[in-house]
Amino acid sequence: MRVSDIMVRTAATCNCEMNLGETVEAMWKRNCGILPIVNAQSKVTGVITDRDISVALGTRNRLPGEIKVKDVAGPNLYSCKPEDDVRSALQTMANAKVRRLPVINAGGHLEGILSMDDIVLHAETTNRNSDVSAERVVNTLKAVYSPYLPETAPNRIAVM
Repeated sequence: MRVSDIMVRTAATCNCEMNLGETVEAMWKRNCGILPIVNAQSKVTGVITDRDISVALGTRNRLPGEIKVKDVAGPNLYSCKPEDDVRSALQTMANAKVRRLPVINAGGHLEGILSMDDIVLHAETTNRNSDVSAERVVNTLKAVYSPYLPETAPNRIAVM
């Protein structure tokens, strides 16, 4: 199964100069948790997620209208192509620990969004050898949700 077979083709976008208030409004109106960031040539340059926005607003003493997308979006862009096999997209999701990927064509333009939700809805529960088996989806989710925590020193209680 190809990514183009199951992706959402009507993805909303934002640009790096938008403020977080505008971005949250776009996510709310479109019921999504990710917006690809596009430049003046309509090429995808990054993404911003609802989590990026929540962390930014929770850690800065500023209003959403005062913070721009470019100040919050992460440096990494993980994506897939419409012609990619869904298994390849699942591997990208697992490796990058993300649940959503912008689908970008060879020219760098947005074709849509592929989410774990889309893949789960198309997973085959009866055939383990299918392109998208339930087992493969579960294993990807385990990789995405596995803890990625920095190593910490053991907690020691001082005895007085």
